[in-house]
Amino acid sequence: MGKKKKKSKLEAVTPRGVRTFFADLGPGLITGAADDDPSGISTYSVTGASFGYAPLWTALFSFPLMAAVQMMCARLGMVTGRGLASNLRVNYPRGVVWTACALLIVANVVNIGADLGGMAEATGMMTGTSQYIWAPFYAVLIISLLFWTSYRHIAKVFKWLTLILFAYIIAAVLAHPDWRAVLRSTFVPHVQWSSNYLAAFVGILGTTISPYLFFWQSSQEVEEERKKGHHTVREREGATNDDLRKSRTDVLTGMFFSNLVMYFIILTTAATLHAQGKTSIDTAQQAAEALKPVAGNFAYLLFTLGLIGTGMLGVPVLAGSAAYATAEARVWRGTLEDKPRLAKKFYAVVAVSMLLGLSLNYAGIHAVRMLFLAAVLNGVLAPPLIVLVVLLTSNKKVMGKRVNPPVLKWLGWATAAIMAAAAIGMFATM
Repeated sequence: MGKKKKKSKLEAVTPRGVRTFFADLGPGLITGAADDDPSGISTYSVTGASFGYAPLWTALFSFPLMAAVQMMCARLGMVTGRGLASNLRVNYPRGVVWTACALLIVANVVNIGADLGGMAEATGMMTGTSQYIWAPFYAVLIISLLFWTSYRHIAKVFKWLTLILFAYIIAAVLAHPDWRAVLRSTFVPHVQWSSNYLAAFVGILGTTISPYLFFWQSSQEVEEERKKGHHTVREREGATNDDLRKSRTDVLTGMFFSNLVMYFIILTTAATLHAQGKTSIDTAQQAAEALKPVAGNFAYLLFTLGLIGTGMLGVPVLAGSAAYATAEARVWRGTLEDKPRLAKKFYAVVAVSMLLGLSLNYAGIHAVRMLFLAAVLNGVLAPPLIVLVVLLTSNKKVMGKRVNPPVLKWLGWATAAIMAAAAIGMFATM
């Protein structure tokens, strides 16, 4: 008889269920972490400062919508062995494919520019130097890291900086909010028929249910299969019940933590900035003041590190998802795991997306304002892409027996309808 493998100390003290739970986490968790990028942080800060506790209900409201869309994208990648753009290319006319890619690229370029600007302004706030120096610095740094290493290695380092965002949970408690008002705003939806409130609502939905996450999630499920040695579509096709269960756990966990951070950023800025009458945020410095109850003079450092960490995770996802979509639509070779010399066109899209985004920082728009506008743009452009995701994942020719269960299908349609109605309402009230 063979010798039994000796368990490590960690395995010995960790329940098997807990080990299994964390072992199942992957693309969904990374997607959730990347979702709380500088655009998201700024959008939640602007919302909390502007409207106080009133928008807290949106965190509970957006969670099932966000989870449903991302779960459909994950299932699409796992079952078909293709990313979203590749599935669009195979099943729809060229015009549909390139319209979808154009919507994605426009939203991503603006979001990249906003995220670089947010990282630059926060760093400039700490160092006393111009943000116009730091924006190109971060653009070159991210491009260099993607060219000479891999996104997987970047994520291993910078994901720890995003944990600083959990300081908002402590800050929310130390800010002594009106807990009765907090509970009421959490469970009783409050909607104002005004362009500012609807813009904030569209921005919240846009930064949580973002087009780039749809393409990224499906592509990363394909990447997971490639890591297992499944290099052809035929080898990657199909998913077992266990595969789908693990994916569901992964996606739900990532989306839960994304919305948890969102909830407490809104709560903290509502209990601090809004309570003090500071209802308009134009700079990173103003947003950082929300952390003073827990961090004191270290608030700026915490805010800066949080923005840099989320930016280093989020910006490569933005540029990478544009490159994945273009490569799949054009049938080019290319992933973020490939060396640039093996995927020149893929990495050219990454570099051009970064440079176009960088150029927006010299348009004279405040960084926080641009971050918020990027979220609103994502909210406006997302509905037609969600419709395509629902149609693909409900099609038996595409998914076989793994078509959407009714709850996912109807949540998908509801998400598209709600986001479209919010965008129309925003424009109607302007």
